[in-house]
Amino acid sequence: MSTRIAKRFEDLKQQGRSAFVTFVSAGDPDLKTSTELLAGMPKAGADILEIGMPFSDPMADGPAIQLGSQRALAAGMTLKGVLSLVSDFRKTDNDTPIVLMGYYNPIYSYGVDAFLTDAKQAGVDGFIIVDLPPEEEVEFAIPAQKAGLDFIYLTTPTADDDRLEKIASKASGFIYYVSITGVTGTASAVASDVETAVKRIKKYTDLPVAIGFGINTPDQAKTMASVSDAAVVGSAIVKKIAENLDENGAVKEGLADNVLSYVSELASGVKAATA
Repeated sequence: MSTRIAKRFEDLKQQGRSAFVTFVSAGDPDLKTSTELLAGMPKAGADILEIGMPFSDPMADGPAIQLGSQRALAAGMTLKGVLSLVSDFRKTDNDTPIVLMGYYNPIYSYGVDAFLTDAKQAGVDGFIIVDLPPEEEVEFAIPAQKAGLDFIYLTTPTADDDRLEKIASKASGFIYYVSITGVTGTASAVASDVETAVKRIKKYTDLPVAIGFGINTPDQAKTMASVSDAAVVGSAIVKKIAENLDENGAVKEGLADNVLSYVSELASGVKAATA
């Protein structure tokens, strides 16, 4: 199937460069600021947007994203609110792929069929559901793919060849390689290790391979983009949001501009990888 995600990767391949993928939690730190940030991401250089669905128990996320999720929930963000944010974004941007990332519990509570219908109508392109491995594909991955939406699987440095083959055979959109063991935002990967891992994954799939976890600087973004099809930055962007809040958690003047300026710096790193 031809999706926005497939089209974006194909367009970038023709340009000879990797994708830059950004992550923020929907509604962090509040609805107004979150709307402004999402709208500005593509102009700042983001090629694909990952949007976190805030959840009260984000077990795979490090402190930065956990706090971002908490801020969003405290500001009143819900799953319906996430889809509303996507709908608003689509009023002015019908091209940038959007991937929702999160956990299965809120989707289960919403109802899988209803959620997929509403997500597709809102303009969502795919999902990363952290706690749904391939063994649980009947829960959500298969219904999502039948609805024409991509389901992106995570794989890690500890995955053996059998595991990689299973993941590759069931994924769509792209494969998300978690370049370090542990939670998000806590360490950085070694380029040579990542390059070796990407080659292993490519033995089993033609899908693009995105690298996430531990990318904090333009140079790191450039390095990871040079050995993969996409570099994903999440925790570092969420930390930048936090840095622009006052001691009471209120938004300081210039938050969106400061965050988007940082995104632009990271994007320049990714683009320099193949310039």
